[in-house]
Amino acid sequence: MAAPITTPLTQALAEQRLTRDELRALMQRRNGPALLRLAIWLVLVTATGSLIWLARDSWLIWPAMFLHGIVLVHHFSLQHERVHYTVFRTRWLNDLVGNICGLIIILPHQFFRYEHCDHHTHTQITGDDPEMVPMPRSWGQYLWYLSAIPYWRTKITELARHAAGRLTPAERRFTPRSAEAVVIREARLMVGAYAILFALMTTGGWWAPLWFWLIPLALGEPVMRFIRMTEHVGRPTVAQMCDNTRTNIVSLPWRFLCWNMNFHAEHHYVASVPFHALPRLHEKLRGHVHVEPGGYVGAHRDIVNQLRGHG
Repeated sequence: MAAPITTPLTQALAEQRLTRDELRALMQRRNGPALLRLAIWLVLVTATGSLIWLARDSWLIWPAMFLHGIVLVHHFSLQHERVHYTVFRTRWLNDLVGNICGLIIILPHQFFRYEHCDHHTHTQITGDDPEMVPMPRSWGQYLWYLSAIPYWRTKITELARHAAGRLTPAERRFTPRSAEAVVIREARLMVGAYAILFALMTTGGWWAPLWFWLIPLALGEPVMRFIRMTEHVGRPTVAQMCDNTRTNIVSLPWRFLCWNMNFHAEHHYVASVPFHALPRLHEKLRGHVHVEPGGYVGAHRDIVNQLRGHG
């Protein structure tokens, strides 16, 4: 008989570093922490948006839009947590906020939920992980990914294709047949909403979305690409979570923006643990996960060293 598969989580349980009662406590979902964080988040979005307004007649509008864009693209972190239904105890709140975030960053929420579930099932497995970012083989590939151009090309093409009623064979592999109509309807509603907004901009001369949303989103997305690379890129393409995922130690502001998703290895071990409990899970799994103490910069240093052939 084959030996049972041992993961850092089961090892931690076996060593009594983490008891099952503690794990159940970590998995408890509450509305309070997320509502408080969301209130602070709305203040932050308003503040960075106000900087754009104050700098509207100056060249300073560009750094203001970049700063606002960094906050906007981190709506991905909010949406990601709501995909797992861990942010709020109330399920419809997760769906509501997730769909709003998806509309902001042009990422259909329901489709992302199915895609991301498959990512957790096949993390870092070439050909199976739908969200896998391959290790770049050249400086050109590295910089091209960081530009966010291939990301936007993929996502906009994907949205248009779904709105036209088409899913690729790879997408059908992780999208339940019963949900295909939902994915298509979602894409059509989003395209319709963007079309109405575009009509208001071009015919009514209402250009606020350009300055407070679209340009900041484009300016901020390379930062999100920089962060997303640190999660798995350059790690072994194997199924073992202790090898294929990084946890990055970052400062409090970045932890706030990413909703503690810098504790990414811990999240992959127990995806049902809410964002507010991930720091505690990190302490329990210390020594069982791959930790990058240099944070995002340290992770890219590792990627660059591998790119140079020194990894």
